[in-house]
Amino acid sequence: MARHPIETALKGITRLGLAAFMLMAGIGHFRSTESFRAQVPPFLPNIDMIIYVSGVFEIGIALGLVLLPRWRTQLGWALAAFYVVIFPGNISQYLTQTSAFGLDTDAARATRLLFQPVLIVLALWSTNAWKSWRSRRRR
Repeated sequence: MARHPIETALKGITRLGLAAFMLMAGIGHFRSTESFRAQVPPFLPNIDMIIYVSGVFEIGIALGLVLLPRWRTQLGWALAAFYVVIFPGNISQYLTQTSAFGLDTDAARATRLLFQPVLIVLALWSTNAWKSWRSRRRR
């Protein structure tokens, strides 16, 4: 079954947008560690290492989404899993009322929480990860 060209284009644009977002965020981990501290729950050990490792992961995913089309589906799952893993950090930022990245109100921090599931869906949709999983289950 042939893909619709508009859907293919939208997926490509979304994937490139996610890659650009992840690349900028990943680089930011090394430029502004203080801002990223707001997202790491304070009870976790070695916060700086968590910030740097997650930055490397974000840069790697970004580059992979652009340069490794054969791994697109796996990268989509990895990106979705990453968004799930960092979600508790976003919850922590809300609960501790820590300001960073312009999120200086509870409403702004709560709104951000609502967008995390959207990022997960976009990662799975734009990389065909969800579609691939569904087609395997049918076999």
